[in-house]
Amino acid sequence: MNRTQAKKRIDELNKLTAYYAAKYYDDDSPEISDFEYDMLMSELKNLEREFPEFISKNSLTQRVGGTVKTGFAKVEHIVPLQSLQDVFSLEEIQEFCVKMQKEDINVSYVVETKIDGLSVALEYKNGEFIKGATRGNGLVGEDVTENLKTIKHIPQKLKEPIDIIVRGEVFIGKEDFEKLNDELDEDNRFANARNLAAGSLRQLDSKIAASRPLDIFIFNVQKCDSIKLTSHYDSLQYLKKIGFNINPVLIPCDTIKKVKNAIERIGEMRLNLGFGIDGAVVKVDNLDLREKIGTTFKTPKWAVAYKYPPEQKETTLKDIICQVGRTGALTPMAILEPVVVAGSKISKTTLHNEDFVKEKGLKIGDRVIIQKAGDVIPEVVSAVVEKRTGEEKEFEMPTTCPVCGGQVIRVPGQAVNKCIGIECPARNLRNIEHFASKEAMNIEGLGEKLIKQLYDKGLINNIADIYSLKAEDIASLKKNGKKFAEKLVQSINKSKENNLDRLITALGIEQVGAKSAKILAKKFKNIDNLMKAKFGTLTFVEEIGEITANSVKEFFMQEQTKDLINRLKVAGVNMKEKDDVNNDNRFLGKTFVLTGTLEKYTRDEASEIIENFGGKTSGSVSKKTSYVLAGEDAGNKLSKAQSLDIPVITETQFEEMIK
Repeated sequence: MNRTQAKKRIDELNKLTAYYAAKYYDDDSPEISDFEYDMLMSELKNLEREFPEFISKNSLTQRVGGTVKTGFAKVEHIVPLQSLQDVFSLEEIQEFCVKMQKEDINVSYVVETKIDGLSVALEYKNGEFIKGATRGNGLVGEDVTENLKTIKHIPQKLKEPIDIIVRGEVFIGKEDFEKLNDELDEDNRFANARNLAAGSLRQLDSKIAASRPLDIFIFNVQKCDSIKLTSHYDSLQYLKKIGFNINPVLIPCDTIKKVKNAIERIGEMRLNLGFGIDGAVVKVDNLDLREKIGTTFKTPKWAVAYKYPPEQKETTLKDIICQVGRTGALTPMAILEPVVVAGSKISKTTLHNEDFVKEKGLKIGDRVIIQKAGDVIPEVVSAVVEKRTGEEKEFEMPTTCPVCGGQVIRVPGQAVNKCIGIECPARNLRNIEHFASKEAMNIEGLGEKLIKQLYDKGLINNIADIYSLKAEDIASLKKNGKKFAEKLVQSINKSKENNLDRLITALGIEQVGAKSAKILAKKFKNIDNLMKAKFGTLTFVEEIGEITANSVKEFFMQEQTKDLINRLKVAGVNMKEKDDVNNDNRFLGKTFVLTGTLEKYTRDEASEIIENFGGKTSGSVSKKTSYVLAGEDAGNKLSKAQSLDIPVITETQFEEMIK
């Protein structure tokens, strides 16, 4: 590879690794397997080693992958939480150990499991737990103390009154993860236990974190001035003694051969461990020697992480069927000839979406390679093209729902195919929940839990059934529920009087939110006019583009939709735009842009107030913007407004304007 080619590939790898790292660390939603990501990073490191002149300061080889999220206080780590250098062969382990022996011929090691979770630092003062933070970018993390307090294996008080900072890995065990995933619909399941653990720990509401089966293993002393520690292995035994739940797999080794054997032992046992691992870590045991060997900006020189390749098996892709989730999303599922991978029998796995099937080039009848991502989730890696017989069949996404027969559409700009049948049993609950929600028909008291109860009892099967509910039916579901039932029936009846725009919002038409619903209601005046509107007519409506117009047209063409509208009419639900009694048009001709977090209003509430006074809201700042309403943590929109000399108003000033 010449210099020009190397520069181009390094730039490509920097973009790819940054994107995938953000999905993994920041969004807790990885798009590729750990092994695939590691291979990209390995290629980048090798190229940078060969062409150091092209190393960018933004390269992930020069920094930790995560960032600090908003919503949590920032914590500056007293001791940086570094990442580890990855290696992928026993030859590289040999090279590492030989290098360590040059520092000390009598060097000894500890080999331990690399827990697949979220790294955190825990700080104790006088034996009391005072603060916990995520790794973040290694230097600054997120304060998640309250969430960490919900983890039972984090001691709130140590058995000795010492000042200490330790590092650990928060995770969810395999059994708990599988149990949680089994309770979720196919399109809502977590990709792996690490994602679930990370997402749970980063919840702003600690009650949510407490409801998840989070656990922790402590694997390092970051700082401790109270006692003298000389050995990594002994330090962990001390941590166990004073109350910490330490990494359960620690293998002391005094030769290179024993290090390799330990790695192989962990590889053999990893499938039987109750928690996920993504490698084995080899560390120099002597802490004084560690100080002598030192660190780079990103990684310690005295440790490496050995990454195991995922176990792969070949089998036959017998069929591809589509499951319909509660959102209406169709998920292609691979039906496989049963095969044992990573200790369990696999006969079915998700193919995620239509694009995934096409990118992998999969055909029904193919011989395929499968593996378990993170030793948990089975995934199809590739087709064995050379073994095709010509009998294989192309897969086509269905155009009608396999559950209800309703139309299936591809969501614009997304890799998602959805059933838009308004009464599809697979998505009924979600439809009913949305219909009753505050931003839609605003039926107070009819929440998710009660809807599920009514649905399970057969008292409601679709949206229209809400208006057939009787107080005695509702009361039977609650202890002393007569008063509640009467209030709910009143709320249901009150919703019949809502303006047309709320009904349009409540129908859950793809691409149509509250703002678009108001525009459509004002333009067409009643539901019948909207249902009959031609595609061309819809596209001429201000702020209604071709994608939205097509979605509206397809929605109202459905027989299920027509039947629902008729039933709602019979129930007495208002189908007309009410005359605007508000003659106050103080914001007529004014366009507002909202940015940041408002204290007293949601974005939707503020927008509704502006529109009720004749104004408009926009998502972007331009010269045509009249005001920018800025709340807490206002971002780029505020900066752009200032550069264009557009008036910026606070929430207090906004309240003065609407008095």
